[in-house]
Amino acid sequence: MRIVFMGTAEFALPSLKRLVEEGYNVVGVVTAPDKPAGRGLKMNKSHVKVAAEELGLNILQPEKLKSEEFLSELRDLKADLQIVVAFRMLPEVVWSMPKEGTFNLHSSLLPQYRGAAPINWAIMNGDKESGVTTFFLKHEIDTGNIIFQDKTLIDPEENVGSLYARLMTMGGELVIKTVKAIVDGSANPIAQDESSVLRHAPKIFKEDCKIDWTKSLDEIHNFTRGLSPYPVAWTELDGKNLRIFKGHREATKSKEIAGSLIQDGKTLKVAVEGGYFVLDEIQIQGKKRMKVEDFLNGYKLEKTKQL
Repeated sequence: MRIVFMGTAEFALPSLKRLVEEGYNVVGVVTAPDKPAGRGLKMNKSHVKVAAEELGLNILQPEKLKSEEFLSELRDLKADLQIVVAFRMLPEVVWSMPKEGTFNLHSSLLPQYRGAAPINWAIMNGDKESGVTTFFLKHEIDTGNIIFQDKTLIDPEENVGSLYARLMTMGGELVIKTVKAIVDGSANPIAQDESSVLRHAPKIFKEDCKIDWTKSLDEIHNFTRGLSPYPVAWTELDGKNLRIFKGHREATKSKEIAGSLIQDGKTLKVAVEGGYFVLDEIQIQGKKRMKVEDFLNGYKLEKTKQL
């Protein structure tokens, strides 16, 4: 079976590498064009391109997925199957090309969390489980028939970074399971069940990451870990952006107004509904990420301040 793999981000790497390890015939890798990045505007390759070069694979980097030049190159690869992991939205002329279709790996238990940021939103909403899904593409985004799913529990203290890493590895194995089933004809895709209330996972922008200190202790805890290590929850302190990478809950009755920032020795905490959210790792604008005790060594702070 001739396979074309499409991906850009780090999340796609285990899937691509496992395909090669299992001996599948990956005839082409489609990824994003190189882009200038950093102060020197050095051309930056995608994670998938770097891996594909190391694996000696044929690489395509189209600017436009509907361009006749790219479509001609894609047809020439004569793919039987296309696999999409952490890539952009495909036009029908692309995903309908192979005889066996095109399947996508999504980092949620579909139909829940369709969209660009499923891992973030699952933690931000306080979910107790997550997972990965493979499904065949169709017109509406993330709505195609499900091939396989694999589940994992979410630890109440873990952040996006650790869940992302686990789902990335699980995804690689699920892609292999899916390809094997398509090859031997045992795949039995089923329609997504939309009978329950669906939660969505839209792209997250900087303004969405500002902490609302009127929320409950659990909501703020979930919000913060659901945005760490990227794109990071933030608040304002003395006119500067204060990013909060890590904190923990202190459940008690707080006497202060919600949003009151309190310094207690080497501790920094915020009064909220249900107790205090204690800051552990932060980054003030213009400085590097650091533990709160190190921050307090060099930052003069009033004992109580309103955020």
